[in-house]
Amino acid sequence: MSKIESAKVKTSARVLGEKGEDAAAAWYVKDGWRIVARNWHCREGELDIVATKDDVVVFCEVKSRASERFADAALAVDFRKQQKLRKAAFRWLARQPWHEQLRFDVAIVVRGQVRIIENAF
Repeated sequence: MSKIESAKVKTSARVLGEKGEDAAAAWYVKDGWRIVARNWHCREGELDIVATKDDVVVFCEVKSRASERFADAALAVDFRKQQKLRKAAFRWLARQPWHEQLRFDVAIVVRGQVRIIENAF
């Protein structure tokens, strides 16, 4: 694969990911959540979406796919990824008011259709 082809693949994957994150964020907003952070970075990792509702904060990892031909996208959030997300979430929480409940969700977005796995881990 040439550098140009590689750049196109990365660009299309990035666009797919951004659209998936937009769709997942819209799902949360429609469900009454307030988005308080998107693509929040720290040395431990990145949080795709952080949302609050009442006294709950949810950290959502978004996985976007063009199709479901291959493995379920939720399988990409393995134990190692979960550990990184937990560490990043606690780094975020250290800078925020405390919430009564924490939740880790995974959003699967395929062709614009959003499936939220609440309390995924």
